[in-house]
Amino acid sequence: MPPSDSAPLRLAVSLDGAGAHPASWREPGARPAELFTARYWAALVAEAEAGLLDFVTFEDGLALQSSSPGGHDERTDRVRGRLDAVLTAARVAPLTRRLGLVGAVTATHTEPFHVSKAVATLDHVSRGRAGLHVQVSGLPHEERHFGRRPAPLAEDELHEEATEHVEAVRRLWDSWEDGAEIRDVATGRFVDRAKLHHIDYEGRHFSVRGPSITPRPPQGQPVVSARAADSAAYGLIARSADIGHLLTRNTAQTRAAVTAVRGLRASAGLAERPLHLFGELTVFLDESAAAAGDRRGRLDEAAPDPYDGDTAAFAGTAGQLADLLQERREAGLSGFLLRPAVIAHDLPAVTRALVPELQRRGLFRREYEADTLRGLLGLDRPANRYAAAATLPAA
Repeated sequence: MPPSDSAPLRLAVSLDGAGAHPASWREPGARPAELFTARYWAALVAEAEAGLLDFVTFEDGLALQSSSPGGHDERTDRVRGRLDAVLTAARVAPLTRRLGLVGAVTATHTEPFHVSKAVATLDHVSRGRAGLHVQVSGLPHEERHFGRRPAPLAEDELHEEATEHVEAVRRLWDSWEDGAEIRDVATGRFVDRAKLHHIDYEGRHFSVRGPSITPRPPQGQPVVSARAADSAAYGLIARSADIGHLLTRNTAQTRAAVTAVRGLRASAGLAERPLHLFGELTVFLDESAAAAGDRRGRLDEAAPDPYDGDTAAFAGTAGQLADLLQERREAGLSGFLLRPAVIAHDLPAVTRALVPELQRRGLFRREYEADTLRGLLGLDRPANRYAAAATLPAA
């Protein structure tokens, strides 16, 4: 269902290395020597939680970052390498209390069983604040890491496979009913075997028996998100996601994308199931528009190429960004995922300048109102599909 005008604005931040701009690691305060340490990531999530953000995403991939679509670009002047997203989220989870933690996973080369237990574990460790960001890859150089098939799938098949992947993961999360763990020392019964279920999923791309080895996550179903740079991924969002990220460049494109995704959602019979649609922006925030533009120009010179990411870029003040978010929200978005151009500079600008401006306008929370990510997003905890089936009378 589309958001109402009175619904609070949702706000999240993408965490990726030193920032979205390729020269970000060279900026003052960027801490490039600490990018692969737990201390670095702990500081980022602490800042995000202090700003009352809904969640952060941890970016990931299955090949070194590259500016070349054909593989490694041999550049040595940009950050290369990442920590595993879900493992990083699990490491910092005990250091936070309310912030949602969403790890990226490439469904194309990762088995649903592995993903289901990793994200379920994150949900247990965080006490209900886990999310899964599903992405696909049709890159030949990533395909060669695994050898599962001789050539990448076509784009429509990649998204079909990802849709199956999410379905299998969701069924595995439900393969343990709530209360399946008895833990009764006196009787010697740890689990109720009747509350563990084979999911017996059979699709074109996956065949998964189940049950999972991990008890049902605290949220029942951790939040699932997916990203759409164009209409090819709209179906994946419509059928499988709780949050869809739309990479549009202006308000007209945003309105058209929202209409298309919600139309597909309705066609799939899911119109009544809540779906948040987020816009994405790379942000350069400063006290004046001129300062933000100058900083972007200086970063571009150091790169030495102008920033050309896949998201729209904004350079200006927190007030100007708040104006833009309000405008895009009226096109049907319920939230935004912001990508700090330089995390050391732009993440604090989001939490300490943008958030207070949105609060002043009555658009953003002044305190956390829930302890789980589903709760923060206004999503109910879903019933277990297998428990419901078990209570039906015999035919």
